[in-house]
Amino acid sequence: MSEALRTALVGFGGLALGFTWLSIRTVSVPAASPDRLVAELRLAQLAALVLTLSAGAYIGFAVVHEYRQGVGFDIAVAIVFLLVAALTMVRDPRQALTIVALAFAAHAIVDVLHRPGLLPEDIVPRWYSIGCAVYDVYLGALCYLPMLRR
Repeated sequence: MSEALRTALVGFGGLALGFTWLSIRTVSVPAASPDRLVAELRLAQLAALVLTLSAGAYIGFAVVHEYRQGVGFDIAVAIVFLLVAALTMVRDPRQALTIVALAFAAHAIVDVLHRPGLLPEDIVPRWYSIGCAVYDVYLGALCYLPMLRR
């Protein structure tokens, strides 16, 4: 196991645990309570930050492989995810959680598209693109969980 994989597992695992706790805590607040709105806002803000981090990694991968064909597209996609995350900051928390959940699903699709070669395949380690796709789906589900429990 490489140092990068080990560090990513520990770091993103801890982040996922905290995110899971926050999502479950948000769901446990009664839907009519003003505290629910605050909890949804906190969850949406954290989700936007994690989405930016997750998508921004592709900028780093693209910069390392700056002379490869297609890396500019990865940078452009990462910037679009940053803009989507920024958009959620000015939305109602319920809308923001829905937007971020959909953005995580879209990012999972982008991750998967790196494997069959539709996007530059060898700029990211295989473990990263697969792990990131699973992580994105998990976090997207946690973002949408409070919307289901209304």
